[in-house]
Amino acid sequence: MAHLHQPEIDPVLIKLWGPFQIRWYSLLYVGAFVVARFIMARLSREDRFKFSAEDVEQFIVWGLVGAVIGARIIYCFVYDPEGLAQNPLYLFQVYKGGLSFHGGLLGTIVAAFLFSRKRGIPFWNLTDAMALATPSGLAMGRLGNFVNGELFGRVSDVPWAMIFRDGGPSPRHPSQLYEFFLEGVVLFLVLWFARQRFSRDGQISLLFLVGYSMARIIVEFFREPDVQVGYLTLGLTMGQILSLITIAAAVVTWKFAFGRVQASRKRRY
Repeated sequence: MAHLHQPEIDPVLIKLWGPFQIRWYSLLYVGAFVVARFIMARLSREDRFKFSAEDVEQFIVWGLVGAVIGARIIYCFVYDPEGLAQNPLYLFQVYKGGLSFHGGLLGTIVAAFLFSRKRGIPFWNLTDAMALATPSGLAMGRLGNFVNGELFGRVSDVPWAMIFRDGGPSPRHPSQLYEFFLEGVVLFLVLWFARQRFSRDGQISLLFLVGYSMARIIVEFFREPDVQVGYLTLGLTMGQILSLITIAAAVVTWKFAFGRVQASRKRRY
């Protein structure tokens, strides 16, 4: 039976000197923020959002720095602590790969908190716009993973299974494309539809956290876990555990932020 093969695309777009190079993944990562800037600038023209296009221009830089720092720190300390212990400079060797979405999310949230305080913008109002812009960036990031041939899926015999250059001779789930579809396309459509129904600041942000986490949990059943981490409690992966924690935090926050408002409305009636 003939199997699909990962497209022959060199992950390195341009080689500069020494370890310095421009990779497709890096280009797509930056491109994700360019697209996010465009979407947030569009949202800034709506009455619902309390920031300006100028705010967006400045925040994108804050968000990019926060995302990269957070993504790298969490990856090194959570996913590869042994590599960090052997070489502390590993933390700064981003060109070798290794970024955690949950870390990038945390770093971006911290950046949004600091920026919102500096500019006098309601924090949840800003994060709602971020949530609407993020799925498009996730889609681009997963395409970068696919080009790199990383984060591939578990061995499978489904007709669309693919042989990856670094995944051995066995065909595997193209889990990067599953994530592209669920985290990028589906989540984008769900949030943009939901924004018409959920108008309170923070609701779209929390829906994003739940939606992303559910998509990640599903895909992790098809994705090969990080070799240095493997399977953890109850056979779950680190990504699934972090996603479950994220869902729990989002549900609790929703309960405290919006549950009381709904309860008070019922008492009035």
